[in-house]
Amino acid sequence: MSKLASAAKKNSPKAPNQEMWELRLYVAGQTSKSVTAFSNLKKICEEHLPGKYHIEVVDLLKNPTLAKGDQILAIPTLVRKLPTPIRKILGDLSDTERVLVGLDLRQMGEQIT
Repeated sequence: MSKLASAAKKNSPKAPNQEMWELRLYVAGQTSKSVTAFSNLKKICEEHLPGKYHIEVVDLLKNPTLAKGDQILAIPTLVRKLPTPIRKILGDLSDTERVLVGLDLRQMGEQIT
């Protein structure tokens, strides 16, 4: 299991009776972009979805066939599986506002607190 995958499993809190956000981050190995994307995602989740998220990291170097199911064409790519509808965000997730809008956690132009 990669460092990213083990960190995702170990650090994803689960709270009972709350809507869980299922997020899948597609990466290709332990590249700097992959590590940055995971770090940025973890920070955003801790701040905006504490106790309500699960991150699954899919390393396409180890499981390239998994890219087909979510139609992954670029990496890193974040896929919001739940709540529906499915959403996709490309890149290292460093633009927090873009990620929050993409995940439907914030409306465009709304201030980050």
